[in-house]
Amino acid sequence: MSTLSGDVSNHGSSIRNVDSFSSVAELEDIDFSRLPRPRHLNVERQGSLERSLTDTQLGFSPHPPSRAENFFRALDHFDGVFSPSKRSGFTTPRSPFGPGPNPMIAEAWEALRRTLVHFRGQPVGTIAALDNSDEKLNYDQVFVRDFVPSALAFLMNGEPEIVKNFILKTLRLQSWEKKIDRFQLGEGVMPASFKVLHDPVRNTETLIADFGESAIGRVAPVDSGFWWIILLRAYTKSTGDTSLSEMPECQKGMRLILSLCLSEGFDTFPTLLCADGCSMIDRRMGVYGYPIEIQALFFMALRCALLLLKHDAEGKEFIERIVKRLHALSYHMRNYFWLDLKQLNDIYRYKTEEYSHTAVNKFNIMPDSLPEWVFDFMPVCGGYFIGNVGPSNMDFRWFCLGNCIAILSSLATHEQATKIMDLIESRWHELVGEMPLKVCYPAIEGHEWRIVTGCDPKNTRWSYHNGGSWPVLLWLLTAACIKTGRPQIARRAIELAELRLSKDGWPEYYDGKLGRFIGKQARKYQTWSIAGYLVAKMMLEDPSHLGMIALEEDKQLKPVLKRSASF
Repeated sequence: MSTLSGDVSNHGSSIRNVDSFSSVAELEDIDFSRLPRPRHLNVERQGSLERSLTDTQLGFSPHPPSRAENFFRALDHFDGVFSPSKRSGFTTPRSPFGPGPNPMIAEAWEALRRTLVHFRGQPVGTIAALDNSDEKLNYDQVFVRDFVPSALAFLMNGEPEIVKNFILKTLRLQSWEKKIDRFQLGEGVMPASFKVLHDPVRNTETLIADFGESAIGRVAPVDSGFWWIILLRAYTKSTGDTSLSEMPECQKGMRLILSLCLSEGFDTFPTLLCADGCSMIDRRMGVYGYPIEIQALFFMALRCALLLLKHDAEGKEFIERIVKRLHALSYHMRNYFWLDLKQLNDIYRYKTEEYSHTAVNKFNIMPDSLPEWVFDFMPVCGGYFIGNVGPSNMDFRWFCLGNCIAILSSLATHEQATKIMDLIESRWHELVGEMPLKVCYPAIEGHEWRIVTGCDPKNTRWSYHNGGSWPVLLWLLTAACIKTGRPQIARRAIELAELRLSKDGWPEYYDGKLGRFIGKQARKYQTWSIAGYLVAKMMLEDPSHLGMIALEEDKQLKPVLKRSASF
């Protein structure tokens, strides 16, 4: 696979069956001359925030606090803060743990810059991997979800232009007609990925978008739209420039995404009904229904949209719908998806076949369906949001991304966020092992694996999505650790990754119960493994970066932690 340093002409010849994609021929750039002058957010409290983030409060002292009360007070107003054009010290690069240069960080930045994709002379994203050892498949495309850690790395390094270009280009792709097997998708669907096709004869460049018609299982991405809104807010927070989010095109793009996910129908739950393969776990893994990853991203995107939508006639209508949905969604998730020792014992003693509004077992969960492993896995002090809840179904698996996003979005209350971190510490051997971090736990195997995955040879036990270890999750863990005042957990995980990640060639994922083995089909020089490491390091160096990806608790969303006797 060719290395991308600026020219993407080498990738045009590798595209097959272009007609199966939705193409945007010779897209015209948005006229930047009509953009209003950048308007900056209020930064009066920036100095006080930075002064409040002392080493002691962040847990860097020899005797860090066991809980994060001081840290929460310090971050109580971090949502109103940004760091305009503030470059990280890693540009040089330097290590926060010593005065000398850090060769691993220098290598990571060099590799990340080689993944840049250009369209008409402007950087618009990063390809998924730089691995030359095998067939490219779709790893030479720019994936929306994969680009997020790359975007955060560039924002933290004071290079926002590529993020702005990416947001605008994917926005143009959103409005394109999307069909899968002659069935038209909703207008607001964001692409899973895109690539740049260069025609050397005509000297033209074309964006080729994939909305799921070329994906495994032909499933459209649900998470792309949510990540797009979250990234738009991160750009705004990082730069202080509100002119991008206030563009009519961006406002319309948000409303289209919201129209899809806020539509009312037959579903009686405030969660979002999804198919298998619509998120990071993009193959059949038994997460259809109401997967935690999508619900947490849904919650976070709704909260970001509240901050970005203009209070005009159209915006106010969506704001009202968002507020109503957030109240219902936070109650539902905090009550029915949350599991700790007390809740586990309650489920163990459930009565079944209950009817009427007084039912305690509202989803008719059979106590016999409790897996044996969960009793040993659940610590005395700890808890987590389980993978899925539906009629007679509770998926008790731990999913890392959903739980980390629940912390960053404040879907998890302070108490729940603390318990999630307690669980990670208590079950370090199972969830972190020798290479951070398990995408889910435990792996499914045997007859269950055959039924749930359809005998998927890539998702065998302790591999890929089925209990594999993904270095990209380091940035999410680090952000969650900083927000909960437990950065020492993140530092410990990063130090583990640094022992092997660079030497192994920055793999996509690792296999085995402890993550000892490079994934059997893992691509080397996986971009989000590289970017995730950089973001984690930069956040530890400057925790104020957390503000662009985390939200403080909405005091109006009153937490309800106890199950009520009535619905």
